[in-house]
Amino acid sequence: MDLFLEWLFSEYQDTPTHFLVLEIIAIVFGLLSVLFSKKDNILVFPTGIVSTLIFVYILYQYNLLGDMMINAYYFLMSIYGWHRWTQKVDDSHYIPIKQATRRENQQSIFIFLATAVFVSIVYEVFDKWDGWVTYVDVITTGIFFVGMWLMAKKRVENWIYWIIGDLISIPLYYYKGLTFTSFQYILFTIIAVYGFIAWRKNLDKPKTNLLK
Repeated sequence: MDLFLEWLFSEYQDTPTHFLVLEIIAIVFGLLSVLFSKKDNILVFPTGIVSTLIFVYILYQYNLLGDMMINAYYFLMSIYGWHRWTQKVDDSHYIPIKQATRRENQQSIFIFLATAVFVSIVYEVFDKWDGWVTYVDVITTGIFFVGMWLMAKKRVENWIYWIIGDLISIPLYYYKGLTFTSFQYILFTIIAVYGFIAWRKNLDKPKTNLLK
C-alpha cells in the first residue's frame, strides 16, 4: 500500500499543492455528476458544472486545449440540459429517456467532425501540437462533444460515446501526469457501462420526480 501511494503521489512531486487539491475536488464532483446521470437524476447538472469549471482552469495550465474546450462546452450544455430535463410531457411527467433518431445520429457525426476540425485549428493557431497526444485529444474532444449533446437531449446512446471516450482518456491523462484524473476515467468507464444498462431499462418511461 505504501509503495502504491508513493508511486501515485510521485506523479505530483513537482505539482503545486493547490493544483492537486483542485484536481481532487473536480474529480469528486465529476464522479457525483456521472452517478447522478446514471440514476437519471437532475443533480447531474449542478455537480457537473462545479467539476467542469475547475477542469477548465487545470487543463488550460496543462495545455490540453481540446479537453479544456470540452469542459467549457460541458458547462454550457449542462445549463441547456438542466433546462431541457425539467420540461414536461404533461402536468406530472418529465421528458423520458429515448433512443436517438436517425436525424440525431446524422447530427452526431456532423458534431464530431466539426469539433475535430475546430480543435485542430485551435491547436495550430496556438502552436500547441504535441505529437500523438494532440491527435488523441482532438478525437476524444469530438467524441465527448457528441456524448454531452446526446445526454442533454436524454438519448440513451450518449453512454456509448462516454464509454469510448473514457477508455481513450485513461492512458492520455496518465501520460500527461494527471494520475488521479486517469483513475477517475477508469471509474467513469465502469459507471458508464452500468448507466447504459440502466437507461436502456427505462426507455420511454417518463419520471414524476427528477431527484430520484
